[in-house]
Amino acid sequence: MTAAATAQLAFDGSHVDGSLFTSITDFARDTKWLNTPMEVWTNLGLGVFAVLMLIGWWKARRRGTAAMTLALAAPVAVVVAFAAAEVVKKVVAEARPCRSMPHAYLVDACPAPSDYALPSGHATVGAATVAALFLLDRRLSAIAAVFAVVEGFSRVYVGDHYPHDVLASALLALPIAYGTSLALRRWAAPLVASLDRGALRPLVTAEPRTVVQHAP
Repeated sequence: MTAAATAQLAFDGSHVDGSLFTSITDFARDTKWLNTPMEVWTNLGLGVFAVLMLIGWWKARRRGTAAMTLALAAPVAVVVAFAAAEVVKKVVAEARPCRSMPHAYLVDACPAPSDYALPSGHATVGAATVAALFLLDRRLSAIAAVFAVVEGFSRVYVGDHYPHDVLASALLALPIAYGTSLALRRWAAPLVASLDRGALRPLVTAEPRTVVQHAP
């Protein structure tokens, strides 16, 4: 199937909230000084979520097996949510705004026609991180939530997604990541406990190994 045919068969999401999309992209047109920072952030900003999960893991090393299990479950939960989003993206097959609304002001380049819009993978990672960290550290989760909102806004600002794409990402990622973390907290705890007794112990705990001294 040609690229033109793929684009023609894709769902046109501009009828959902195209006016809100253009309001945001018009704002982008009026704030060109912000275009480059937002374009850089929308991709590199994903690293912030990785750093937050890394901080969660580091702090969990002093909090016991239950916390460490949740810390190690966080990236798994994000990957599961992202994979689910990719499946939904292929099923819905919504055309990118650059194809449905080519006359809108767009900061980012238009991707291939087969790279669909709903849900946003970037926004999915942000929302999934919020949910995955919620059980581990509420403060880190709150920080992730702030960055997730900025990430979601940036996806619309640069013209890659409609607002409803970002909203759908949150509605999909939050329960999936939260549920995955809950499940792993129960199922993976014995495995994490076993790591505490092996060569990988420094990765799961900061507590010194207890040396048992036998009486002479």
